[in-house]
Amino acid sequence: MKASVDALTERLKGRMPKTALVLGSGLGDLVDEIGNAIRIPYGELPGFPKSGVTGHAGQIVAGDLAGVPVLMLAGRAHYYEHGDAAAMRPALEALAGIGIEKLILTNAAGSLEPDMLPGSVMLITDHINFSGTNPLFGEPSDRRFVGLTEAYDAGMRAAFERAAEATATVLHKGVYMWFSGPSFETPAEIRMARLMGAHAVGMSTVPEVILARFLGLRVAACSVITNLAAGMTGAELSHDETKEMAPLGGKRLATILKRMLADGLDG
Repeated sequence: MKASVDALTERLKGRMPKTALVLGSGLGDLVDEIGNAIRIPYGELPGFPKSGVTGHAGQIVAGDLAGVPVLMLAGRAHYYEHGDAAAMRPALEALAGIGIEKLILTNAAGSLEPDMLPGSVMLITDHINFSGTNPLFGEPSDRRFVGLTEAYDAGMRAAFERAAEATATVLHKGVYMWFSGPSFETPAEIRMARLMGAHAVGMSTVPEVILARFLGLRVAACSVITNLAAGMTGAELSHDETKEMAPLGGKRLATILKRMLADGLDG
């Protein structure tokens, strides 16, 4: 971890942001709105992941957004790429090591609610880990027993809601269920997910939430809805649909994020 912290500190040239964002599908253009930007490819930072998913650039962009110093991770590594739920651990450890205190995670997800259509934005209030794995497998210390009762910070969630209201942007709220991927869920799995209390499904974010809480970071997360889940429309799902629909919700989420940063992240 020290090598990545030292490398990142050197490349940031004295900048000390307290807030970081992990950009999922649909939010890649947000990096172009960063003022005074420093761009650092993941490949230049020891331990940082290499994402092989289209739509995930694989770079850190540090600068100012809505007048606030931020650090953005444009792209993430997914469990289904490597079979390693802790693939993002070195990157998140580096963020904590340089003094990041708040982490905002975004993703693309499938909706289980007929009125939460593609292009919608959902604030994650809780999650269900249905993957059968955990990024803290193998952690030797008792710190592995991370409490997740307040995994999603109440103050940051309130800030999301205020920003959505201030910008007249519809913001749904719900529970996100993590499936391992990379295949999409079956209609039977979606029926099960609905019975278990999920409102959206996806293949990321939950490992990062667990790791961030392990590292003591405050966390908030949002999903950009790219499709109705399997069996809801009769149509087959595809990653092309994700890439096509994500930018629509991404614009709405970007509007909320910029207002939230400008107004402050605490409830």
